[in-house]
Amino acid sequence: MTARLFNRRTLLVAGGQAALLAGLAGAPVLAAPKFLEDPFSLGVASGDPTPDGFVIWTRLAPRPLEPHGGMPAELVELAWEVAEDDGFRRIVRAGTAFARPELAHAVHVEVFGLGSHRRYWYRFVVDGIRSDTGTVRTAPAAGAAVDRLRIAVAGCQQYERGLFTAWRHIGQEADLDFVYHYGDYIYEGKAAGSAAAGQVPIVRRHTGDEIYSLDDYRQRYALYKVDPDLRAAHAAAAFLPSFDDHEVENDWAGDLDSSRTPPEIFRLRRAAAMQAWYEHMPVRPSQFPQYGLPRAYRRLDFGRLLRVNLLDKRSYRSIRLCERPGDGNCVDRRDHPDTMLGEAQERWLGEGLDGGATWNMLGLGGLVMPFDRSAQKVPSNGFDNWTGYPDARERLLAMIRDRKLDNVVITGGDSHMFFIGHLPSRRDDLESAPAATELHATSISSTSSNGMPIGPDPRAATNPHMATIHDQRGYLLCDIDAKGWSASLRVVDQVLTPGGAISTLARYGIRPDRPGVSRL
Repeated sequence: MTARLFNRRTLLVAGGQAALLAGLAGAPVLAAPKFLEDPFSLGVASGDPTPDGFVIWTRLAPRPLEPHGGMPAELVELAWEVAEDDGFRRIVRAGTAFARPELAHAVHVEVFGLGSHRRYWYRFVVDGIRSDTGTVRTAPAAGAAVDRLRIAVAGCQQYERGLFTAWRHIGQEADLDFVYHYGDYIYEGKAAGSAAAGQVPIVRRHTGDEIYSLDDYRQRYALYKVDPDLRAAHAAAAFLPSFDDHEVENDWAGDLDSSRTPPEIFRLRRAAAMQAWYEHMPVRPSQFPQYGLPRAYRRLDFGRLLRVNLLDKRSYRSIRLCERPGDGNCVDRRDHPDTMLGEAQERWLGEGLDGGATWNMLGLGGLVMPFDRSAQKVPSNGFDNWTGYPDARERLLAMIRDRKLDNVVITGGDSHMFFIGHLPSRRDDLESAPAATELHATSISSTSSNGMPIGPDPRAATNPHMATIHDQRGYLLCDIDAKGWSASLRVVDQVLTPGGAISTLARYGIRPDRPGVSRL
């Protein structure tokens, strides 16, 4: 199909999903705005690659920090193109999509019919104005032997606490197949006051108060997405986005926030937040929120080499354990087994772990490994991660053990620190045999509350299952082949002023037949 020839099926696919675009059956009334500012101020993005395609995304927002992004409340048609070269001389797919005011004029185009494991370039056009050019590689064909994959793992990007320098470096990493974003894409809090002596400086401020409404969340996403470093990273590679707590509210779990908000009230806020997440992420229309929640967990295969299981670690979990006296919507103990993923998602994960790939990657979010904090001189904050859900962790261990899997690599973030090691096979024995490898990435800009300086962490002595505990901003860069998985801990030397330099703190190797890491 050329740039000029596309059929009705292509239009339906390009627009998003039939349920949302039922108006295509008639003759929609289209606006034809004349843009005085760049309508693509939030950039472009791609995501969830398959062997024959991917999702491409943009949102029309000529004045991104104003209500509705400066757009009229009308339907707008825009064009998209996918090419085999960055000059768009060989256009292989093209079509039109509808930017709807109900979805903040965001579009999610599912592109099909492309070659497997090949690089493509894409862009959007409206009113004669072209967007940034993005690039993305399709996944290898099902069952194909794959020489190598390169991926990045990143997240936790608090706008006020640091610049997005690490995203600039991710965008410059060569030949990325995808970026797994484990969550905390935005932070929901009000603008910070002045930093007290000894605290991390406030680099830049959120606009307004804590966010609650759909418009609030949309404007917060826009504030983050106009950042040039984040915008460049999205244009450079496909993202596999998940979400954690700050996309809604700190430490939320299921139908409960961390305060004392009645569940029926909190669900209103969660629904607004989840719609805004969908509107701003390069995910498929099948992730569109239903009844206030997206079906965020999903599975992607990259030939025979890698199976990626992306998990939703927030929507279905049990009520959390209280960390401090006076905490709201929490319990001191539970009267029934806890769950982190919910019964349906656990069952889905178990079914997918028998896929026969060389590597099984689990995007599980928060720290799964137990963590002995005995050397820490600040209160524990561990109950919001898998430490607070021991029954769920035991079932995960049993799932891996029953299938006799040695190739499970757990990836995630949330602690704002690197934790590199393995999940011990016995709950109360940190020196028991490894059951799965864990690569827990640090943050892009969010700071840790661990109270420790950058450098060797004294808690390493009481955590023999961890090879590295390190507090510095950055991300994980992983090179994966059939013989091994190499994980590089990439760190920036500072995030408070522009120009932070990137370096590799350490590299670890993993074998597909033996869980655990070794220093390279």
